[in-house]
Amino acid sequence: MTSRLTRRQRRRVSQGVQYALFGAVLVLIGVNADWDRLQNQFAQKDLALRLFPEIITTALRNTVVYTLSGFLLGLVLGLVIAMMRLSSVAPYRWVASVYIELFRGLPALLIFIFVGVAVPLAFPGTEIPGGTYGKVALGLGLVAAAYMAETIRAGIQAVPKGQLEAARSLGFSHARAMVSIVIPQAFRIVIPPLTNELVLLFKDSSLVLFLGVTLQERELTKFGRDLASQTANSTPILVAGLCYLLVTVPLSFVVRRLEARAAKAA
Repeated sequence: MTSRLTRRQRRRVSQGVQYALFGAVLVLIGVNADWDRLQNQFAQKDLALRLFPEIITTALRNTVVYTLSGFLLGLVLGLVIAMMRLSSVAPYRWVASVYIELFRGLPALLIFIFVGVAVPLAFPGTEIPGGTYGKVALGLGLVAAAYMAETIRAGIQAVPKGQLEAARSLGFSHARAMVSIVIPQAFRIVIPPLTNELVLLFKDSSLVLFLGVTLQERELTKFGRDLASQTANSTPILVAGLCYLLVTVPLSFVVRRLEARAAKAA
């Protein structure tokens, strides 16, 4: 009987089976889950309301500040490393390559521990400007720069070489041609992946809790964990997660729109 079906009919039958299995799984989860216990542990309305406005004015604000500062530092450092990676000077390429492989290969948590512990030990009496904010910016920036450097390098190489040659024929120096012609075009190409990196940094900012922070320096994860411990209830963690989604979902939508626009332009 199946052999008599057309390709379109077989595809519809396959899709129908998959939908049925998916629906069955949802029904099994819905029937067997203890929704009363889940609501009691994760969805206490009164407790959730008590978290506001502090979770917004302190935790979410700090998370945004940590993310943006790390992103800006990573962008500047990543651009420098990308230019070194493309340099005709061999030592520059070696240093850039080692940096990229090292900071992309190590977990971000180890980088934060390095910033919080190893730097003060290596340079006694030296304080990182900005205190905790400076340490977080440095930790996130070092990690982000390794990924951004490769993204920017790919963007620069995607710009047609004729653009640089035309600029040089007009009397531009190599540095001026890169700054005025090539790099602006490269950034238009790499905006989607850089925006995606911003989303990843927003989540990685939760590692600040390993540096030790004051009450006023807590980000969303630390805020949620502290309140969950104090109340013996997981509602603060759920609310903190929703605050993350409040930022990451719109950013992810922006990334998809930018990628779609770039695909049309290509």
